[in-house]
Amino acid sequence: MEKLARFNKGRLNDFFTRIRLKEWALKVLSLCLAVFLWYFVVGEDQVDINISVPIEALNLPADLVISNQYKKDIEVSIRGPRSIIQELRNQNITRPVDLSKAVPGTMVIKNEADSIPFPNGITVLRLQPANTTLLIDKLIQKDLPIHPVIEGEPMAGYTLTGVKLNPETLMVSGPKNILDAHLALKTYVINLDGLSHSTTLQVQLNLTPEMLNLIGATIVSVEITVAERMLKKTVRGIPVNVRDADVPVKTIPGTVAVEAEIPENLIRDTPELVMLCRASVGAKDLQLPKQVKVNVTGVSVPNHAPVKIIAIDPETVFLQPQQTQLKNSNKKKSNN
Repeated sequence: MEKLARFNKGRLNDFFTRIRLKEWALKVLSLCLAVFLWYFVVGEDQVDINISVPIEALNLPADLVISNQYKKDIEVSIRGPRSIIQELRNQNITRPVDLSKAVPGTMVIKNEADSIPFPNGITVLRLQPANTTLLIDKLIQKDLPIHPVIEGEPMAGYTLTGVKLNPETLMVSGPKNILDAHLALKTYVINLDGLSHSTTLQVQLNLTPEMLNLIGATIVSVEITVAERMLKKTVRGIPVNVRDADVPVKTIPGTVAVEAEIPENLIRDTPELVMLCRASVGAKDLQLPKQVKVNVTGVSVPNHAPVKIIAIDPETVFLQPQQTQLKNSNKKKSNN
């Protein structure tokens, strides 16, 4: 029995010895792994860099809008192992801002080291700005008329008769406080100096920085109508021509006066205004050779002259055969 006890005791000691050796082996392996990890995570070269982290606004209610111009990036100085820093350059790191509970007014966001989801091993040394201020406002729509800004005068003898924009209004969506401050939009200056014909121009809107941020650079079509300046004149001594007469006739009176609107330039360039007008009457199917009263029905102007006839004086004349007049004259002489 004593020998058996000593044998069992020896075997038990061997068993515990093997367990202790395994534990030491595990400890040594753990130590090696720790040293290995320390070398690659802690013992690796530490690098300091500056990066720009964009602010990402999340969950903003549909009826609200950020109305101010705020700095949309945070400048962050970080330190970390070279391998992590290199990997970080390929990642889209943002500073998320949850706006799900935002209400109209001023909202101050604190930018802290733990507000940016950097991977383990990265230490934030400094960030700027420390705070981001957001102005939250109601989002509205407003239909704003567009007003053209005109300066200068057309060429002498011409006048501006119309300015038409396309579109004439612009629907703008944006913060209520910005749109409430605008009653209309304006174009950049349209200079008419020396213009002598109608034209269509593409003109950019002259926007405030706030409106430019809302709708961007916007161009409208401006149709400018220019016409010759018309002056009202009375032209006298216009001969009346007879059309379709079977016998020689003359008109009594032989001339008429015409009231007309004539281009200012044409008046200046025409020596005699009577050259611009023509008057005529028709003698077809009239009972001649007796004297007949007819209307002056054909008053015209040369095709190149944009003259507008307003009135004729007189509106009627008498047609008298020339032979009848001659016979009457001979009778008077014989009686004398």
